Amino acid sequence: MTPIQAAAQDNLKKEDLFEGVTVYHWLVVLIASCGWLFDCMDQRLFVLARESALKELLQDDAAALAQLKQYIGAATTWMILGWATGGIIFGMLSDKIGRVKTMVATLLIYSGFTGLSGFAQSWVDFAVYRFLVGLGVGGMFGAATTLVAESVPGRFRSVALGSLQALSATGNIIGSLISLQIQPGAQNLWGTYSGWRVLFFVGILPALLVIPMIFILREPEAWKAAKAAGAAGKKSVGSPVALFREPRWRKNALVGLFLGLSGMFGLWGIGFFSPELISTALVGAPQKTIDTVRAYGTALQDAGAFLGMMVFTYVASRYSRRVAFLGGFILCLITTAFVFYNLRSAAQAYWMLPMMGFAQLAVFAGYSIYFPELFPARLRGTGVGFCYNTVRYLAAPAPWLMGRLSTLLKEQNVEEPFRVAAVIMCSIFLVGMVALIWAPETKGKPLPED
Repeated sequence: MTPIQAAAQDNLKKEDLFEGVTVYHWLVVLIASCGWLFDCMDQRLFVLARESALKELLQDDAAALAQLKQYIGAATTWMILGWATGGIIFGMLSDKIGRVKTMVATLLIYSGFTGLSGFAQSWVDFAVYRFLVGLGVGGMFGAATTLVAESVPGRFRSVALGSLQALSATGNIIGSLISLQIQPGAQNLWGTYSGWRVLFFVGILPALLVIPMIFILREPEAWKAAKAAGAAGKKSVGSPVALFREPRWRKNALVGLFLGLSGMFGLWGIGFFSPELISTALVGAPQKTIDTVRAYGTALQDAGAFLGMMVFTYVASRYSRRVAFLGGFILCLITTAFVFYNLRSAAQAYWMLPMMGFAQLAVFAGYSIYFPELFPARLRGTGVGFCYNTVRYLAAPAPWLMGRLSTLLKEQNVEEPFRVAAVIMCSIFLVGMVALIWAPETKGKPLPED
């Protein structure tokens, strides 16, 4: 039996799953998960507040208000561009200066600029703040997943990373529940501040997590060894040139890129338009009713996401990473098209959105499990940052495209253009299925080193 076969066999023994897992390992998973959880809470607050924010910021421009969905798409696109940029920059930095330092920096950036979003006076500075928030959001994922992957025992790795991503759904749920108490469309909720502004002020609070990050977490030994080798001039550390110069890592980076593009484009270009889908379904209803349904509906969507990510983690750990991805992308295609074309009432939102959340977010558990397994320690942060965040440059036009395609279909007198545009865009999930042809199977194998 080869070492790889032995590792695979050990991975299947449930009784050995937690062998060697210490209190510190649990703390690493918990703190890293919270960093990503609050990151996702910020994203949810933005998704729920952006329509009310832009309505107020554009209230003196009737022509702009008539194209509100395009402005919503533009603001979202700028955040995704920041996300992509931050992911690349901080991915390289995590290889050069360390995983923990990078997590601290990204946490302070995304929480600080979330708070500043509440002070926006025009759609332009609102978009700028969202771009800067995106820098921190993009950097957190790569640093958190690489820290966990390199810190915990191998048999526990897929469960730890899958749980980290699944717990991110809790952040989304928290954001939705906060919006029940602080409804984004409310006027003069806190003095002269509208509800959407107060929501963004709440987004400053996660900065407190920096305290346990600094005093509890430590850099993993794998990173220290890679850093030492880099200092000795033996290997390039945190180098995108090295990532693409070497055939094995280049192939893995491109596979990860297309897997990430499929899910990212589908989520931000379609799935995260569920609040606007609810507005479309409940057109004519009071704004308070719409805000309430959107809060409960997106919270249930995220509850479905949590279950989807846990199921993906189980399938990926028990059977195969590639099988889990294939099933996830098929579900994404079918359920997203079904929900966007058929959701017509509040009651339907409460069971359709969880179904869509289950499918769309399941593959994101795969990203946290799979991407760190594709690269060596000296390039792990750079590789994960590339796979998870560079795709955002390609996916950034997706929200704008959704709004633009809806407008074009409307001009062509197509019935229900917003819904039809969403169904058309669901074809993006085919990209992920095709990319799996070249994807290496990593289940049961140790993290790659060179």
